[in-house]
Amino acid sequence: MPARLFSPRIPLTTPLWFALCLLYLLTWQPPQLAAQETPTLEQKLAGLPQPWQEKLHRLTLKEYTETLKYWEETHPDLVQVDRIGVTLEGIPLPMLKITDSKTDLKLKQICLVTALHGGPERSGTTTVLHFVEWLLSDDPEAVRTRQNQLLLIIPIINPYAYFETDRFGNSQKIDPYTGGGTANWDLKTLQFKLPEKSPEVMAVLSVVDQFKPDVHVDVHGTGLQEYSPEQLGSRERYRGQTMFEVTGSAYSNMSLRPWDWRITEAINQAGEAAGYGYDRFEADAQRLFWGTSLTAISNRLWLGRPQFYTAHYGYAHYHTMLMAFEVGWEQSGLARLKGLMQIGNQRWDEDYHPGYPVNRVNSYIGHFVSAWGPTAQARRQSRVELWKQQPRFSQAVLYPQTAGRDTYFVATSQKAAELLSADITELLENIKDVPGIDQSSLKSIINAGPEIKIAVSKGRAPEPEEPSIQQGISFQLRLPYQRPELVDIRLNGHLLEKSETDGYVSWPGAGFTHVQINVPPEKSSKTELYLVTCLYHPRETRTYGWKPPAPVLDRIQSEK
Repeated sequence: MPARLFSPRIPLTTPLWFALCLLYLLTWQPPQLAAQETPTLEQKLAGLPQPWQEKLHRLTLKEYTETLKYWEETHPDLVQVDRIGVTLEGIPLPMLKITDSKTDLKLKQICLVTALHGGPERSGTTTVLHFVEWLLSDDPEAVRTRQNQLLLIIPIINPYAYFETDRFGNSQKIDPYTGGGTANWDLKTLQFKLPEKSPEVMAVLSVVDQFKPDVHVDVHGTGLQEYSPEQLGSRERYRGQTMFEVTGSAYSNMSLRPWDWRITEAINQAGEAAGYGYDRFEADAQRLFWGTSLTAISNRLWLGRPQFYTAHYGYAHYHTMLMAFEVGWEQSGLARLKGLMQIGNQRWDEDYHPGYPVNRVNSYIGHFVSAWGPTAQARRQSRVELWKQQPRFSQAVLYPQTAGRDTYFVATSQKAAELLSADITELLENIKDVPGIDQSSLKSIINAGPEIKIAVSKGRAPEPEEPSIQQGISFQLRLPYQRPELVDIRLNGHLLEKSETDGYVSWPGAGFTHVQINVPPEKSSKTELYLVTCLYHPRETRTYGWKPPAPVLDRIQSEK
């Protein structure tokens, strides 16, 4: 038997046992580790992955064309491939339309996905192709997306660049992403000046004009443009490249972004959940935006400048929400595109209906003119009409604003705008004999409050013709309480009932209670002045004012 360190005959409580334990601890030494040599730089380099040594498959035009045909053949209920144009070299420009053909198109949002820099910036295009594969899968969110949205997808808009040159421009050196610069656009008429030199740009504009998408996301990525043509060789230098990834905008153009930074953050969170991180432009650089009056300190401001790019055409014409992605890893780009789809499939906090938050077309001090409609198609038609007419809208609210009551006055014609006045008495006199307005009710509501004037924002000079609103109109109020009792809501003095189409709806969101007044086409086509009033009980008490500390008040009192 092996020798025992401690004899079992020695009681564990004896001083000898403690002494032996102490001796063992004092003399014990850890085993000696074998000495290791510090690796050389060459050994360190040899131990790192080298993805650029792997051959990257380079998509050919034939493969691309056959793949689109295959998707259309294998998913006939989901995919339709349309030709939207042809290049100067005779190469067709295809677009995929992906949606569930069994669900009602009138209920669907429309999202345009492009890769306008898909010549050299190849991970933009390949990300979009991965996105198509996901859309056609049985993933529950993909199924939900097909049911709720129509996806218009243009993976390659510049095949001359993608398959031949890996430069940004087409054969006439016009980049579909920018349209070749602001000089190629007439911004007063929103016309592209060189249609004969860039059928690629015209193809994109034709899609935007036909479908008037709610969202346009343009996917960019790592590319070959940094290599000179003589450096490209077989044009496989792309393998292993990556880049810092960004969402929502472009470094060069601070206006190419969603109007709501929360959209960008929601998309980023989807990417972060997949394990990727993103640069946040001016936020990460801790810089303010540039403006013409700040040119003297431009070296301290964010480097981006507001510019007109091709995607702005949709915003300018149809109030389409814009965004751009820079993709270093395709799975990161795919995760963010999935995150964008989730936004379109859900209800945004400040909207009543599910879908992308794109329906507000004008605003004044927290009040909004918004699109009308019970379906996505109706809201899109209303949004486009209102967006084109809204510059001439005049708006007003009773001021200062007061708890327990809200007002929003909107004139959609010059004639109606002339009735608005900063003087309360004059306004009431102006509307006394206007058909369809109950002046008595409005007078009672206005006179019951403490407001002293009306804040008015007049629209610009009207166009020669002022067409009436044919597609309906809505107005949104935000009450600064989360559970108020809605006591009395009126339009032009007439009491409204709850209705999604002809009346009002309300819902909580983002700390407010939102109230939306809906005016259907049959009424909007005959109305030019909208006077909205809302009386409510906050059902909570909020204090006002401030008093100095009691000792200060006592001191003042004692000095009298």
